[in-house]
Amino acid sequence: MNQKIIVNSPAETIAVAQKLGSGLVPGSILTLEGELAAGKTTFTKGLALGLGIDAVVDSPTFAIVKEYEGRIPLFHMDVYRLDGDSDIEFILEYFDRGGVCVIEWAQVIEQDLPAERIDVKIQRLEGDGRAIIISGNEEELRHVDCSN
Repeated sequence: MNQKIIVNSPAETIAVAQKLGSGLVPGSILTLEGELAAGKTTFTKGLALGLGIDAVVDSPTFAIVKEYEGRIPLFHMDVYRLDGDSDIEFILEYFDRGGVCVIEWAQVIEQDLPAERIDVKIQRLEGDGRAIIISGNEEELRHVDCSN
């Protein structure tokens, strides 16, 4: 199941992600794919709002994982710089903590990801425009509606 949404501003990206976040359940796993400056962190800010999180959300690039508390905890991960199996095990432990896991650069750990997940790809268009492609199996997407 795929859904493609075109947005024209960071505010619209946040609105789409907020709508998605409001329908997520504990244990949801999302991957975020997109080139640098595509809007992955902006998208995560919207997810956080949908999860009832009012903290400042920023990139976990150097921290690897940032945790936020809301109606469901959010674990925002950037796995680009993982170094070895022990780092991967550290990340995988979050999958069982009852929160929502958002994983940037998930292709680095593709072989360790569960099939039951939501994949989000953000493609840059002209100006501030973005194409947001949300895919996953019907079971994973049953709680969410991201249409704008």
